[in-house]
Amino acid sequence: MSAPEEFDVIVVGGGPAGSTAATLIADQGHRVVLLEKERFPRYQIGESLLPATVHGVCRLLGADEEMRAAGFTTKRGGSFRWGTAPDPWNFLFALSPALSGPTSYAYQVDRMTFDDILLRNAARHGVDVREESSVLEAVTGGGRVTGVVYSDPSGARRELAAAHVVDASGSTGRLHAAAGGTRHYSDFFQNLAVFGYFAGGGRMPEPDAGNILCAAFDEGWLWYIPLRDDLTSVGAVLNRDQAPRIQADREGTLRASIQRCEIVRDLLGDTERITQGTYGSVRVRRDYSYANTRFWAPGITLIGDAACFIDPVFSTGVHLATYSGLLAARSLNSVLAGDLSEERAFDEFEGRYRREYAVFYEFLAAFYDMRQREETYFWKARKVTNMQTDDMQAFATLVAGASSAETALVGADSLAHRFSSSSAELTGAVERTGAARTDSGERMTELFRAPVVADVMSEMNRIQQRGVTGPATAETPLLDGGLVPSADGRRWAEPDAAPA
Repeated sequence: MSAPEEFDVIVVGGGPAGSTAATLIADQGHRVVLLEKERFPRYQIGESLLPATVHGVCRLLGADEEMRAAGFTTKRGGSFRWGTAPDPWNFLFALSPALSGPTSYAYQVDRMTFDDILLRNAARHGVDVREESSVLEAVTGGGRVTGVVYSDPSGARRELAAAHVVDASGSTGRLHAAAGGTRHYSDFFQNLAVFGYFAGGGRMPEPDAGNILCAAFDEGWLWYIPLRDDLTSVGAVLNRDQAPRIQADREGTLRASIQRCEIVRDLLGDTERITQGTYGSVRVRRDYSYANTRFWAPGITLIGDAACFIDPVFSTGVHLATYSGLLAARSLNSVLAGDLSEERAFDEFEGRYRREYAVFYEFLAAFYDMRQREETYFWKARKVTNMQTDDMQAFATLVAGASSAETALVGADSLAHRFSSSSAELTGAVERTGAARTDSGERMTELFRAPVVADVMSEMNRIQQRGVTGPATAETPLLDGGLVPSADGRRWAEPDAAPA
Protein backbone atom coordinates (compact mmCIF):
# COMPACT_ATOMS: atom_id res chain seq x y z
CA MET A 1 0.00 0.00 0.00
CA SER A 2 1.07 3.59 -0.59
CA ALA A 3 1.42 6.10 2.26
CA PRO A 4 -1.90 6.67 4.02
CA GLU A 5 -4.09 9.60 3.11
CA GLU A 6 -4.62 11.89 6.08
CA PHE A 7 -7.89 13.29 7.39
CA ASP A 8 -9.14 14.76 10.64
CA VAL A 9 -11.95 12.20 10.96
CA ILE A 10 -12.80 8.92 9.26
CA VAL A 11 -16.46 7.87 9.40
CA VAL A 12 -17.23 4.24 8.63
CA GLY A 13 -20.80 3.71 7.41
CA GLY A 14 -23.12 5.94 5.39
CA GLY A 15 -26.42 5.34 7.18
CA PRO A 16 -28.17 8.02 9.25
CA ALA A 17 -25.66 7.82 12.12
CA GLY A 18 -22.60 8.16 9.91
CA SER A 19 -24.07 10.82 7.62
CA THR A 20 -25.18 12.90 10.61
CA ALA A 21 -21.79 12.81 12.33
CA ALA A 22 -19.84 13.42 9.11
CA THR A 23 -21.94 16.42 8.06
CA LEU A 24 -21.82 18.18 11.43
CA ILE A 25 -18.04 17.68 11.71
CA ALA A 26 -17.35 18.84 8.13
CA ASP A 27 -19.48 21.92 8.79
CA GLN A 28 -16.82 23.03 11.29
CA GLY A 29 -14.16 23.00 8.60
CA HIS A 30 -12.62 19.62 9.39
CA ARG A 31 -11.42 17.14 6.77
CA VAL A 32 -13.85 14.22 6.86
CA VAL A 33 -13.94 11.06 4.75
CA LEU A 34 -16.89 8.64 4.86
CA LEU A 35 -16.45 5.01 3.79
CA GLU A 36 -19.60 3.09 2.83
CA LYS A 37 -19.41 -0.55 1.74
CA GLU A 38 -22.49 -0.39 -0.52
CA ARG A 39 -23.62 1.81 -3.40
CA PHE A 40 -26.54 4.07 -2.45
CA PRO A 41 -29.47 4.01 -2.73
CA ARG A 42 -29.73 0.61 -1.07
CA TYR A 43 -32.46 -1.18 0.90
CA GLN A 44 -32.70 -0.83 4.69
CA ILE A 45 -35.36 -1.54 7.31
CA GLY A 46 -36.37 0.98 9.98
CA GLU A 47 -38.91 3.17 8.24
CA SER A 48 -40.77 5.06 10.97
CA LEU A 49 -39.18 8.30 12.20
CA LEU A 50 -39.67 10.44 15.32
CA PRO A 51 -40.01 14.26 15.39
CA ALA A 52 -36.60 14.81 17.02
CA THR A 53 -34.96 13.38 13.88
CA VAL A 54 -37.14 15.26 11.40
CA HIS A 55 -37.33 18.70 13.03
CA GLY A 56 -34.24 18.61 15.23
CA VAL A 57 -31.33 16.75 13.65
CA CYS A 58 -32.37 17.14 9.99
CA ARG A 59 -32.66 20.90 10.44
CA LEU A 60 -29.17 21.04 11.92
CA LEU A 61 -27.98 19.07 8.90
CA GLY A 62 -29.71 21.40 6.44
CA ALA A 63 -31.68 18.48 5.00
CA ASP A 64 -35.17 19.38 6.23
CA GLU A 65 -36.33 21.06 3.02
CA GLU A 66 -35.26 18.09 0.91
CA MET A 67 -37.05 15.82 3.37
CA ARG A 68 -40.21 17.87 2.99
CA ALA A 69 -39.96 17.76 -0.81
CA ALA A 70 -39.54 13.98 -0.88
CA GLY A 71 -43.27 13.41 -0.35
CA PHE A 72 -42.93 11.02 2.57
CA THR A 73 -46.10 9.94 4.38
CA THR A 74 -46.81 12.18 7.38
CA LYS A 75 -47.35 10.51 10.74
CA ARG A 76 -48.78 12.39 13.69
CA GLY A 77 -47.96 9.60 16.12
CA GLY A 78 -48.48 5.91 16.65
CA SER A 79 -51.64 3.84 16.99
CA PHE A 80 -51.49 0.82 19.27
CA ARG A 81 -53.72 -2.18 19.73
CA TRP A 82 -51.88 -3.10 22.89
CA GLY A 83 -52.64 -3.79 26.54
CA THR A 84 -55.97 -4.88 27.93
CA ALA A 85 -58.18 -2.43 26.01
CA PRO A 86 -59.94 -4.00 22.99
CA ASP A 87 -59.71 -0.83 20.86
CA PRO A 88 -56.57 0.88 19.52
CA TRP A 89 -55.25 3.98 21.31
CA ASN A 90 -53.02 6.79 20.07
CA PHE A 91 -49.66 8.18 21.11
CA LEU A 92 -49.80 11.58 19.42
CA PHE A 93 -46.77 13.87 19.17
CA ALA A 94 -48.97 16.98 19.40
CA LEU A 95 -49.87 16.16 22.98
CA SER A 96 -46.32 16.52 24.25
CA PRO A 97 -46.01 20.22 25.20
CA ALA A 98 -42.60 20.48 23.55
CA LEU A 99 -43.77 18.81 20.34
CA SER A 100 -47.04 20.68 19.85
CA GLY A 101 -47.63 23.13 17.02
CA PRO A 102 -46.60 22.96 13.37
CA THR A 103 -43.84 20.41 13.98
CA SER A 104 -46.00 17.84 15.77
CA TYR A 105 -45.43 15.19 13.12
CA ALA A 106 -42.76 12.93 11.66
CA TYR A 107 -42.53 10.79 8.53
CA GLN A 108 -42.81 7.21 7.38
CA VAL A 109 -39.90 6.87 4.97
CA ASP A 110 -38.55 4.38 2.52
CA ARG A 111 -34.99 4.13 3.74
CA MET A 112 -33.53 3.90 0.26
CA THR A 113 -34.60 7.51 -0.32
CA PHE A 114 -34.11 8.84 3.21
CA ASP A 115 -30.60 7.46 3.68
CA ASP A 116 -29.60 8.65 0.21
CA ILE A 117 -30.81 12.17 1.04
CA LEU A 118 -28.60 12.28 4.13
CA LEU A 119 -25.56 10.81 2.38
CA ARG A 120 -25.76 13.21 -0.60
CA ASN A 121 -26.29 16.06 1.84
CA ALA A 122 -23.07 15.07 3.61
CA ALA A 123 -21.21 15.24 0.30
CA ARG A 124 -22.62 18.72 -0.37
CA HIS A 125 -21.31 19.81 3.03
CA GLY A 126 -17.77 18.85 2.09
CA VAL A 127 -17.57 15.22 3.22
CA ASP A 128 -15.41 13.00 0.96
CA VAL A 129 -17.96 10.20 0.40
CA ARG A 130 -16.50 6.93 -0.90
CA GLU A 131 -19.02 4.20 -1.70
CA GLU A 132 -18.29 0.51 -2.36
CA SER A 133 -15.42 0.88 0.10
CA SER A 134 -15.33 -1.82 2.77
CA VAL A 135 -13.28 -1.26 5.91
CA LEU A 136 -11.07 -4.26 6.65
CA GLU A 137 -9.41 -3.34 9.93
CA ALA A 138 -8.45 -0.58 12.31
CA VAL A 139 -4.91 0.74 12.43
CA THR A 140 -3.53 1.31 15.93
CA GLY A 141 -0.44 2.85 17.43
CA GLY A 142 0.58 4.51 20.67
CA GLY A 143 -2.41 3.14 22.55
CA ARG A 144 -5.06 4.55 20.23
CA VAL A 145 -6.78 3.98 16.90
CA THR A 146 -5.01 6.01 14.22
CA GLY A 147 -6.81 5.01 11.02
CA VAL A 148 -8.27 2.19 8.95
CA VAL A 149 -7.42 -0.09 6.06
CA TYR A 150 -10.16 -0.44 3.46
CA SER A 151 -10.83 -2.08 0.11
CA ASP A 152 -11.71 0.41 -2.64
CA PRO A 153 -14.18 -0.34 -5.51
CA SER A 154 -11.38 -1.96 -7.56
CA GLY A 155 -10.46 -4.28 -4.69
CA ALA A 156 -7.19 -2.49 -3.88
CA ARG A 157 -6.20 -2.15 -0.22
CA ARG A 158 -5.77 1.42 0.93
CA GLU A 159 -4.91 3.02 4.25
CA LEU A 160 -6.30 6.21 5.77
CA ALA A 161 -4.97 8.01 8.83
CA ALA A 162 -6.92 10.37 11.07
CA ALA A 163 -7.08 11.86 14.53
CA HIS A 164 -10.31 9.92 15.12
CA VAL A 165 -12.41 7.12 13.62
CA VAL A 166 -16.20 7.01 13.98
CA ASP A 167 -17.67 3.51 13.64
CA ALA A 168 -21.19 3.77 12.21
CA SER A 169 -21.00 0.43 10.43
CA GLY A 170 -24.09 -1.08 12.07
CA SER A 171 -24.76 -4.28 13.98
CA THR A 172 -22.80 -6.57 11.65
CA GLY A 173 -19.59 -4.53 11.50
CA ARG A 174 -16.46 -5.71 13.29
CA LEU A 175 -14.72 -2.42 13.88
CA HIS A 176 -16.40 -2.00 17.28
CA ALA A 177 -13.88 -4.47 18.72
CA ALA A 178 -11.21 -1.79 18.34
CA ALA A 179 -12.87 0.11 21.21
CA GLY A 180 -11.82 -2.73 23.49
CA GLY A 181 -15.22 -3.59 24.95
CA THR A 182 -17.57 -6.52 24.57
CA ARG A 183 -21.15 -6.70 23.31
CA HIS A 184 -23.73 -7.66 25.94
CA TYR A 185 -27.18 -8.87 24.89
CA SER A 186 -30.40 -8.37 26.83
CA ASP A 187 -32.09 -11.59 27.89
CA PHE A 188 -35.40 -9.72 28.06
CA PHE A 189 -35.54 -8.44 24.46
CA GLN A 190 -34.57 -11.26 22.12
CA ASN A 191 -37.04 -11.38 19.25
CA LEU A 192 -37.12 -12.26 15.58
CA ALA A 193 -38.91 -10.17 12.97
CA VAL A 194 -40.27 -11.62 9.72
CA PHE A 195 -41.61 -8.98 7.34
CA GLY A 196 -42.66 -8.13 3.82
CA TYR A 197 -44.32 -5.41 1.75
CA PHE A 198 -47.84 -5.19 0.40
CA ALA A 199 -49.27 -3.25 -2.55
CA GLY A 200 -51.44 -0.91 -0.53
CA GLY A 201 -53.98 -1.96 2.08
CA GLY A 202 -56.38 -0.12 4.35
CA ARG A 203 -55.52 2.81 6.59
CA MET A 204 -56.51 4.01 10.03
CA PRO A 205 -59.27 6.65 9.99
CA GLU A 206 -58.15 10.21 9.27
CA PRO A 207 -56.27 12.08 10.55
CA ASP A 208 -54.39 9.00 11.78
CA ALA A 209 -54.04 7.37 8.36
CA GLY A 210 -50.27 7.91 8.33
CA ASN A 211 -49.63 6.52 11.79
CA ILE A 212 -47.65 3.40 12.39
CA LEU A 213 -49.89 0.70 13.87
CA CYS A 214 -48.44 -1.75 16.40
CA ALA A 215 -50.87 -4.53 17.24
CA ALA A 216 -50.31 -7.30 19.77
CA PHE A 217 -51.58 -10.83 19.30
CA ASP A 218 -51.08 -14.07 21.19
CA GLU A 219 -47.69 -14.99 19.71
CA GLY A 220 -46.13 -11.51 19.52
CA TRP A 221 -46.96 -8.28 17.74
CA LEU A 222 -47.26 -6.85 14.23
CA TRP A 223 -46.21 -3.55 12.74
CA TYR A 224 -48.18 -1.95 9.92
CA ILE A 225 -46.45 1.05 8.31
CA PRO A 226 -48.14 3.00 5.47
CA LEU A 227 -45.16 4.08 3.38
CA ARG A 228 -47.16 5.18 0.32
CA ASP A 229 -50.69 4.64 -0.95
CA ASP A 230 -49.38 1.61 -2.84
CA LEU A 231 -46.78 0.37 -0.33
CA THR A 232 -47.22 -0.95 3.22
CA SER A 233 -44.58 -2.55 5.40
CA VAL A 234 -45.93 -5.38 7.56
CA GLY A 235 -43.85 -7.38 10.00
CA ALA A 236 -44.38 -9.92 12.77
CA VAL A 237 -42.17 -9.81 15.87
CA LEU A 238 -41.98 -13.27 17.43
CA ASN A 239 -40.01 -15.00 20.15
CA ARG A 240 -36.56 -16.29 19.18
CA ASP A 241 -37.71 -19.91 19.64
CA GLN A 242 -39.73 -19.45 16.45
CA ALA A 243 -36.51 -19.44 14.38
CA PRO A 244 -36.96 -22.99 12.98
CA ARG A 245 -40.52 -22.23 11.94
CA ILE A 246 -39.47 -18.99 10.28
CA GLN A 247 -36.54 -20.63 8.50
CA ALA A 248 -38.79 -23.39 7.20
CA ASP A 249 -41.47 -21.05 5.82
CA ARG A 250 -41.01 -17.28 6.03
CA GLU A 251 -44.05 -16.49 3.94
CA GLY A 252 -46.27 -18.92 5.84
CA THR A 253 -45.15 -17.60 9.23
CA LEU A 254 -45.89 -14.00 8.23
CA ARG A 255 -49.29 -14.93 6.77
CA ALA A 256 -50.24 -16.98 9.83
CA SER A 257 -49.29 -14.11 12.14
CA ILE A 258 -51.44 -11.69 10.16
CA GLN A 259 -54.37 -14.05 10.36
CA ARG A 260 -54.05 -14.19 14.17
CA CYS A 261 -54.24 -10.38 14.48
CA GLU A 262 -57.72 -9.13 13.60
CA ILE A 263 -57.00 -5.44 13.09
CA VAL A 264 -54.08 -6.03 10.71
CA ARG A 265 -55.90 -8.84 8.93
CA ASP A 266 -58.86 -6.56 8.29
CA LEU A 267 -56.70 -3.65 7.10
CA LEU A 268 -54.87 -5.84 4.59
CA GLY A 269 -57.93 -7.68 3.35
CA ASP A 270 -57.04 -9.27 0.03
CA THR A 271 -54.11 -6.90 -0.68
CA GLU A 272 -51.36 -8.79 -2.45
CA ARG A 273 -47.82 -9.02 -1.16
CA ILE A 274 -45.22 -7.52 -3.51
CA THR A 275 -43.13 -10.35 -4.96
CA GLN A 276 -40.72 -8.59 -7.32
CA GLY A 277 -38.03 -5.93 -7.08
CA THR A 278 -36.55 -4.36 -3.97
CA TYR A 279 -39.63 -5.04 -1.86
CA GLY A 280 -40.35 -8.49 -3.25
CA SER A 281 -38.77 -10.66 -0.54
CA VAL A 282 -39.99 -11.82 2.84
CA ARG A 283 -37.08 -10.88 5.07
CA VAL A 284 -35.98 -11.87 8.57
CA ARG A 285 -34.20 -9.68 11.10
CA ARG A 286 -32.82 -10.65 14.47
CA ASP A 287 -34.09 -8.01 16.92
CA TYR A 288 -31.78 -8.81 19.82
CA SER A 289 -31.23 -5.78 22.04
CA TYR A 290 -27.60 -5.21 23.01
CA ALA A 291 -25.04 -2.62 24.04
CA ASN A 292 -21.27 -2.59 24.03
CA THR A 293 -19.45 -2.14 27.30
CA ARG A 294 -17.44 0.70 25.76
CA PHE A 295 -18.79 3.31 23.36
CA TRP A 296 -15.41 4.95 22.82
CA ALA A 297 -11.69 4.50 23.28
CA PRO A 298 -8.78 6.78 22.36
CA GLY A 299 -9.14 7.47 18.66
CA ILE A 300 -12.46 5.67 18.05
CA THR A 301 -16.16 6.19 18.77
CA LEU A 302 -19.10 3.82 18.25
CA ILE A 303 -22.46 5.25 17.15
CA GLY A 304 -25.80 3.88 15.97
CA ASP A 305 -26.18 0.10 15.88
CA ALA A 306 -22.40 -0.28 16.17
CA ALA A 307 -22.81 0.81 19.80
CA CYS A 308 -26.24 -0.49 20.81
CA PHE A 309 -29.68 -1.59 19.61
CA ILE A 310 -33.06 -1.61 21.35
CA ASP A 311 -36.36 -3.31 20.46
CA PRO A 312 -38.06 -1.49 17.51
CA VAL A 313 -41.63 -1.19 18.85
CA PHE A 314 -41.29 2.56 19.53
CA SER A 315 -39.47 3.40 16.27
CA THR A 316 -36.23 4.25 18.08
CA GLY A 317 -33.67 3.00 15.54
CA VAL A 318 -33.13 6.11 13.42
CA HIS A 319 -33.58 8.38 16.47
CA LEU A 320 -30.74 6.66 18.36
CA ALA A 321 -28.63 6.66 15.18
CA THR A 322 -28.95 10.37 14.44
CA TYR A 323 -28.85 11.31 18.13
CA SER A 324 -25.58 9.46 18.63
CA GLY A 325 -24.21 11.03 15.46
CA LEU A 326 -25.02 14.47 16.87
CA LEU A 327 -23.41 13.64 20.23
CA ALA A 328 -20.26 12.29 18.57
CA ALA A 329 -20.00 15.36 16.33
CA ARG A 330 -20.26 17.68 19.33
CA SER A 331 -17.49 15.77 21.09
CA LEU A 332 -15.18 15.62 18.08
CA ASN A 333 -15.70 19.27 17.17
CA SER A 334 -14.83 20.23 20.73
CA VAL A 335 -11.69 18.07 20.80
CA LEU A 336 -10.46 19.12 17.35
CA ALA A 337 -10.95 22.78 18.27
CA GLY A 338 -8.91 22.30 21.44
CA ASP A 339 -11.82 23.25 23.68
CA LEU A 340 -11.98 19.99 25.67
CA SER A 341 -9.89 16.93 26.35
CA GLU A 342 -10.87 13.72 24.58
CA GLU A 343 -11.86 12.13 27.89
CA ARG A 344 -14.05 15.04 29.00
CA ALA A 345 -15.82 15.32 25.64
CA PHE A 346 -16.43 11.61 25.12
CA ASP A 347 -17.49 10.89 28.68
CA GLU A 348 -20.32 13.34 27.94
CA PHE A 349 -21.06 11.52 24.68
CA GLU A 350 -21.19 8.12 26.34
CA GLY A 351 -23.11 9.28 29.40
CA ARG A 352 -25.84 10.89 27.32
CA TYR A 353 -26.04 8.02 24.87
CA ARG A 354 -26.33 5.40 27.62
CA ARG A 355 -28.94 7.49 29.40
CA GLU A 356 -31.07 7.62 26.25
CA TYR A 357 -30.69 3.87 25.79
CA ALA A 358 -31.65 3.29 29.44
CA VAL A 359 -34.84 5.36 29.39
CA PHE A 360 -36.01 3.61 26.22
CA TYR A 361 -35.18 0.23 27.74
CA GLU A 362 -37.25 0.96 30.84
CA PHE A 363 -40.09 2.42 28.76
CA LEU A 364 -40.17 -0.64 26.51
CA ALA A 365 -40.04 -3.04 29.45
CA ALA A 366 -43.08 -1.24 30.88
CA PHE A 367 -44.72 -1.24 27.45
CA TYR A 368 -44.36 -5.00 27.00
CA ASP A 369 -45.53 -5.59 30.56
CA MET A 370 -48.86 -3.88 29.74
CA ARG A 371 -49.88 -6.82 27.57
CA GLN A 372 -51.98 -8.92 29.95
CA ARG A 373 -54.74 -10.53 27.90
CA GLU A 374 -52.82 -13.54 26.57
CA GLU A 375 -51.18 -16.15 28.76
CA THR A 376 -48.83 -17.42 26.08
CA TYR A 377 -45.12 -17.87 26.51
CA PHE A 378 -44.25 -14.72 24.51
CA TRP A 379 -46.11 -12.40 26.88
CA LYS A 380 -45.38 -14.28 30.12
CA ALA A 381 -41.68 -14.03 29.35
CA ARG A 382 -42.02 -10.26 28.98
CA LYS A 383 -43.60 -9.55 32.37
CA VAL A 384 -41.22 -7.48 34.46
CA THR A 385 -42.28 -9.49 37.50
CA ASN A 386 -40.70 -12.51 35.80
CA MET A 387 -37.37 -10.78 35.23
CA GLN A 388 -34.62 -12.71 36.94
CA THR A 389 -31.64 -11.31 38.82
CA ASP A 390 -29.51 -12.10 35.77
CA ASP A 391 -31.84 -9.96 33.63
CA MET A 392 -31.45 -7.02 36.00
CA GLN A 393 -27.69 -7.38 36.13
CA ALA A 394 -27.62 -7.53 32.34
CA PHE A 395 -29.59 -4.28 32.22
CA ALA A 396 -27.13 -2.64 34.59
CA THR A 397 -24.28 -3.74 32.34
CA LEU A 398 -26.05 -2.48 29.23
CA VAL A 399 -26.64 0.92 30.80
CA ALA A 400 -23.45 1.41 32.79
CA GLY A 401 -21.04 -0.16 30.32
CA ALA A 402 -17.52 -0.49 31.65
CA SER A 403 -18.31 1.91 34.51
CA SER A 404 -19.08 0.54 37.94
CA ALA A 405 -20.39 3.85 39.26
CA GLU A 406 -24.06 3.26 38.41
CA THR A 407 -24.97 2.24 41.95
CA ALA A 408 -28.66 2.97 41.42
CA LEU A 409 -28.83 0.14 38.92
CA VAL A 410 -27.08 -2.55 40.93
CA GLY A 411 -29.94 -3.61 43.21
CA ALA A 412 -32.02 -6.16 41.31
CA ASP A 413 -34.97 -5.92 43.73
CA SER A 414 -35.19 -2.13 43.57
CA LEU A 415 -34.86 -2.20 39.79
CA ALA A 416 -37.64 -4.77 39.46
CA HIS A 417 -39.86 -2.61 41.66
CA ARG A 418 -39.09 0.46 39.55
CA PHE A 419 -39.90 -1.36 36.31
CA SER A 420 -43.16 -2.68 37.77
CA SER A 421 -44.14 0.81 38.92
CA SER A 422 -43.38 2.21 35.47
CA SER A 423 -45.58 -0.45 33.89
CA ALA A 424 -48.44 0.31 36.27
CA GLU A 425 -48.14 4.06 35.56
CA LEU A 426 -48.17 3.48 31.81
CA THR A 427 -51.10 1.07 31.97
CA GLY A 428 -53.12 3.54 34.05
CA ALA A 429 -52.33 6.40 31.69
CA VAL A 430 -53.47 4.39 28.66
CA GLU A 431 -56.70 3.38 30.40
CA ARG A 432 -57.45 7.01 31.27
CA THR A 433 -56.66 8.07 27.70
CA GLY A 434 -59.19 5.71 26.19
CA ALA A 435 -59.61 4.63 22.58
CA ALA A 436 -58.02 6.46 19.67
CA ARG A 437 -59.57 9.85 19.15
CA THR A 438 -58.67 12.80 16.96
CA ASP A 439 -59.03 15.62 19.47
CA SER A 440 -56.21 16.76 21.75
CA GLY A 441 -58.35 17.03 24.83
CA GLU A 442 -57.37 16.70 28.45
CA ARG A 443 -57.68 12.91 28.49
CA MET A 444 -55.09 12.53 25.76
CA THR A 445 -52.43 14.33 27.82
CA GLU A 446 -52.56 11.56 30.41
CA LEU A 447 -49.83 9.62 28.61
CA PHE A 448 -47.33 12.45 28.97
CA ARG A 449 -47.99 12.73 32.70
CA ALA A 450 -46.67 9.20 33.25
CA PRO A 451 -43.06 9.61 34.49
CA VAL A 452 -41.76 6.80 32.28
CA VAL A 453 -43.15 8.59 29.20
CA ALA A 454 -41.85 11.98 30.34
CA ASP A 455 -38.37 10.48 30.76
CA VAL A 456 -38.34 8.93 27.31
CA MET A 457 -39.51 12.16 25.66
CA SER A 458 -37.30 14.67 27.53
CA GLU A 459 -34.08 14.57 25.50
CA MET A 460 -35.96 14.18 22.20
CA ASN A 461 -37.90 17.32 23.13
CA ARG A 462 -34.67 19.23 23.74
CA ILE A 463 -33.19 18.16 20.40
CA GLN A 464 -36.35 19.14 18.55
CA GLN A 465 -36.71 22.49 20.31
CA ARG A 466 -33.15 23.43 19.44
CA GLY A 467 -33.72 22.54 15.80
CA VAL A 468 -36.96 24.52 15.60
CA THR A 469 -36.28 27.59 17.75
CA GLY A 470 -32.50 27.85 17.74
CA PRO A 471 -30.19 27.97 20.76
CA ALA A 472 -31.69 27.26 24.12
CA THR A 473 -31.60 30.18 26.52
CA ALA A 474 -31.03 28.24 29.72
CA GLU A 475 -30.06 24.62 29.04
CA THR A 476 -28.75 22.83 32.10
CA PRO A 477 -26.44 19.78 32.15
CA LEU A 478 -28.24 16.50 31.54
CA LEU A 479 -25.63 14.60 33.56
CA ASP A 480 -24.21 15.35 36.99
CA GLY A 481 -21.13 17.47 36.45
CA GLY A 482 -21.75 17.33 32.73
CA LEU A 483 -21.52 19.66 29.77
CA VAL A 484 -24.11 21.62 27.81
CA PRO A 485 -24.43 22.18 24.05
CA SER A 486 -22.83 25.29 22.60
CA ALA A 487 -25.06 28.03 21.25
CA ASP A 488 -25.02 26.57 17.73
CA GLY A 489 -25.57 23.00 19.01
CA ARG A 490 -22.41 21.68 17.33
CA ARG A 491 -19.96 21.55 20.26
CA TRP A 492 -19.93 21.07 24.01
CA ALA A 493 -19.36 23.83 26.54
CA GLU A 494 -18.75 23.95 30.25
CA PRO A 495 -21.96 25.17 31.96
CA ASP A 496 -20.37 28.31 33.33
CA ALA A 497 -18.87 29.11 29.91
CA ALA A 498 -22.04 28.64 27.85
CA PRO A 499 -23.65 31.90 26.65
CA ALA A 500 -27.00 32.75 28.21
